[in-house]
Amino acid sequence: MTIENERKLQLYQHFNDINRIGPEFYESFDVKRGLRNGDGTGVLAGMTNISNVHGYVVSDGEKVADEGRLTLRGYDIYDLLEEESPERRYSFEEICYLLLMGELPTQEQLDRLIEIIDSERELPDGFTASMIMQDTPPSIMNVLARSVLLLYGYDDKAEDRSYEHEIHTALSLISRLPRIMVLSYYSIRARYQHDSMIMHRFIPGQSTAETILSMLRPDRQFTPEEARMLDIMLCLHAEHGGGNNSTFTARVLSSSDTDPYSAYAAAIGSLKGLRHGGANHQIRAMHKEIMENVRDWENDDEIASYLTKIVRKEAFDHTGLIYGMGHAVYTKSDPRAVILKRFAEHLAKGTEYEREYNLLCNIERLSPEIFLNEKGSTKDLCANIDMYSGFVYSMMGIPEELFTPMFACGRMAGWAAHRFEEIVAGRRIIRPAYKTTHAGVRTYVPIAERG
Repeated sequence: MTIENERKLQLYQHFNDINRIGPEFYESFDVKRGLRNGDGTGVLAGMTNISNVHGYVVSDGEKVADEGRLTLRGYDIYDLLEEESPERRYSFEEICYLLLMGELPTQEQLDRLIEIIDSERELPDGFTASMIMQDTPPSIMNVLARSVLLLYGYDDKAEDRSYEHEIHTALSLISRLPRIMVLSYYSIRARYQHDSMIMHRFIPGQSTAETILSMLRPDRQFTPEEARMLDIMLCLHAEHGGGNNSTFTARVLSSSDTDPYSAYAAAIGSLKGLRHGGANHQIRAMHKEIMENVRDWENDDEIASYLTKIVRKEAFDHTGLIYGMGHAVYTKSDPRAVILKRFAEHLAKGTEYEREYNLLCNIERLSPEIFLNEKGSTKDLCANIDMYSGFVYSMMGIPEELFTPMFACGRMAGWAAHRFEEIVAGRRIIRPAYKTTHAGVRTYVPIAERG
């Protein structure tokens, strides 16, 4: 049926009315929209040993703001990423080991894990030509999800739920997703922008960050500082608690006892959403609009004036949101943003990007006051990781189309860790209740009698 015929049937005419549920129902039945309590705290839906996302404390039943902390298996993210010795230039593979195995590795264990990840980068024969380059959709995230589902067909033990197979599948996807991402990027550009199709081979022995840059850059060149920065980005994206939408998606599917490929593909689909991993596109677009409309990026009054227009829904996308500010859990600070901001300052100093970096700092500093003045909101408002993530990627020459796929490459380790935990500790299908708004049963009317 064509869209025109659908219009003739008036299938869209009452779409809003049919699907609307009045807010009074949520209030009268105390239904937690978005699994969130009235004060913004999350509804407890499970237990985890993998990580803790701390942004507030509850004292005498009241939510009290606190400095943000992110711990992975009990280790503070600051401690995991602060070491800068030449022998430890890259941390992502170590973070993967910690998330999947529960402990920090010895050097021998880490070397073995790196060997395994390195050995899994190959794709099945013909996969690139027939599965990635064939009928390529315009979204890299959709290609990633499709590719993960298609890899199911190349796995003779795809329905094996043994722990050995679960770990092997996770490691193979941690290894392969970055390669699929870069191949997809060039395939999409070749199909839709008629650009050259660049297909660099991966270089054995390179870290995940080095592999991405080596395959992405036409000349394959990158600096150690760039590789280290990308490694940090992957680490910051790797894990963020069981309640974030894509990880919860992975846990929900895993609880149904589906195969790992289906669970991870669904998580990728969730991460694509503009309210989740795809939010970085909104932030970069907002920053570009501010840069185009504010003449003096150092003038607080000019910046505040435009931010006020955004909050009043007079500018940007008219939602009243300053993207990159605020988080579902963090109140006073997002530790990922704190770490990223430090690296962003180092990368931008003395370059053409320094002015833009200063502008982002000014947006971060002024936004809470704008919300206070315009909304009367005294809610603690901190910058989240996406305030600076797109900026850092841009400084490194990473195309915007890869921002969210890069997120997926890092988060694959966290999804796997939570799937493992759900398989072992959950052991019950996640099945929350929904309250119906219908007061009673409707009387069936034969089709000939319907008006």
